[in-house]
Amino acid sequence: MVDTTKNTLVYTTWGPKSAKPVNPITISKLVSKAKRPLLVAGSELMKDEVMLEKAVAIASKGIPVAATGHSIKGFLDKGVEAKYNNIHSLAHFLGDKNWTGLDGKGGYDLILFFGHKKYYLNQVLSGFKNFTDLKTIAIERHFMQNASFSFGNLKPDLHVEALDELIENL
Repeated sequence: MVDTTKNTLVYTTWGPKSAKPVNPITISKLVSKAKRPLLVAGSELMKDEVMLEKAVAIASKGIPVAATGHSIKGFLDKGVEAKYNNIHSLAHFLGDKNWTGLDGKGGYDLILFFGHKKYYLNQVLSGFKNFTDLKTIAIERHFMQNASFSFGNLKPDLHVEALDELIENL
């Protein structure tokens, strides 16, 4: 099992709540228990074909995809049905209990984040942490203190190994 819970050094203040560092198997269990999970994919995925392939593999497990930035092109090119949305407007929608979701079937209860710039995503996650009851999980290479759950800071090869373990157990 890949230990993704060790290095959780942060470079900003912690605040009263911080993400719980978790391993890939725990994340897969959280996702499987969720009624309506959502993968929010960022444009950083377009910089690395391996990371894009991991996101596509997660989507192939039946998890709907909200593609932010220009990541929509990567998913559409791979034949994955994804919906485009700006991350800021998506954050507003996700926080609205009356929103019917990207497919009109209801809101989401667990949000996976993957492929975002750390400084940008951490601010979006801060809004969820402080103003919603949503479970947020960052499967990024860096620890995201404002998520509900996050991988620790990982070296690139360990991050790929952790993602493979997560995908295998979804």
